[in-house]
Amino acid sequence: MALAQNKLQTGVWRGALTTSSGNLVPFNFAVADTDGHQQITVLNGSERIKVPDVKTIGDSVFIRMPLFDSEFKLKLNVDGLTGFWIRHLGTKDSQVPFIATPNTSWRFFKDEQKASFDISGSWAATFGAGTPGKDELVGEFKQNGSALTGTFLSTTGDYRFLQGNVLGNHLYLSCFDGGHAFFFTAKINDDKTITEGEFFAGISGHESWTAVKDPNAKLPDAYSLTALKPGYKKIDFTFKDINGNTVSLSDSRFKNKVVIVQILGSWCPNCMDETNYLVGSYYPKYHDKGVEVIGLAYERTTDFAKSQRTLQQLKDHFNVPYPLLITGYTPGGDDPQKSLPALADFKGFPTTIIIDKKGDVRKIHTGFSGPGTGEYYTQFIDEFTQLTDDLLAEK
Repeated sequence: MALAQNKLQTGVWRGALTTSSGNLVPFNFAVADTDGHQQITVLNGSERIKVPDVKTIGDSVFIRMPLFDSEFKLKLNVDGLTGFWIRHLGTKDSQVPFIATPNTSWRFFKDEQKASFDISGSWAATFGAGTPGKDELVGEFKQNGSALTGTFLSTTGDYRFLQGNVLGNHLYLSCFDGGHAFFFTAKINDDKTITEGEFFAGISGHESWTAVKDPNAKLPDAYSLTALKPGYKKIDFTFKDINGNTVSLSDSRFKNKVVIVQILGSWCPNCMDETNYLVGSYYPKYHDKGVEVIGLAYERTTDFAKSQRTLQQLKDHFNVPYPLLITGYTPGGDDPQKSLPALADFKGFPTTIIIDKKGDVRKIHTGFSGPGTGEYYTQFIDEFTQLTDDLLAEK
């Protein structure tokens, strides 16, 4: 029984969100008793997302995710949990039906399934084929028997930690991180071609995709995609931080420093991966050597107080030591170029501007390949730290 003293049963659960098309987006989470209260951990491949804010009142269960301003409002019964995942989107809320069952460690299939093919390796993937907005991505998969993990890399980031199975000649992958729910399925024709791919995101997002095996598949150089307008060498800005204090790039604390300008949004999963890297290892290593970091946040609302709340959640979760400025409004369609007019264009979030000690923009990095991408993440760290070392060594 799941209902015992108005507590969630400990162990691994299977949760499933229902999209508007009727497809299920499954994921697993573990429930544990910790220091007198219950905590859940969302499981995606090797990723573990700790969720300490779990409250049970009678048969009602309230789970607030640590990021992305989303929560679950659920009812506990003898079969498990039912209710909704609610995303607070600035100007409106979105509700997605949700169910969960205890003692269920499988994700897509209860019984061990046999795979007809092993798709481990690199794939050149096309999303939205035949449409003006088609995207060329790189798929990276690791298969062990029928168990499958991996991700897709795009020019603006990756789809993070995907987990699932290969059943016969079909693949199934999903993930949930509190802000994004992804489900992929496709037909594996042979060792080199994948067709009939379907990608479902959130409650109503949908795209088709195909892929071909390509050990040399790669994305364009992330430092080549975004640039300043001709004739510009510098950027300048003045915005308020989450405490309402005015911060400018021309402030004395940034003079004669290598400055990393992080263009982000609290709604952006790849921005969270980048923030985790900057806070966890980069800033502690380089701040005392002469590096400053500034976060320029573009939120989903023009309401300053709402933006403060979501950014404070981000700051508290990662313990961000550098300024986070409330900068622009992403659904407007003209930011960040409107607020940073020196930019010739803008491809997507996150984008990172690297400024030398003279105040000149030396590099602009588009996107972020997080830890779910394996060697791509390691390669970025190696390149980024070498670039920082070189800039710090300049007179």
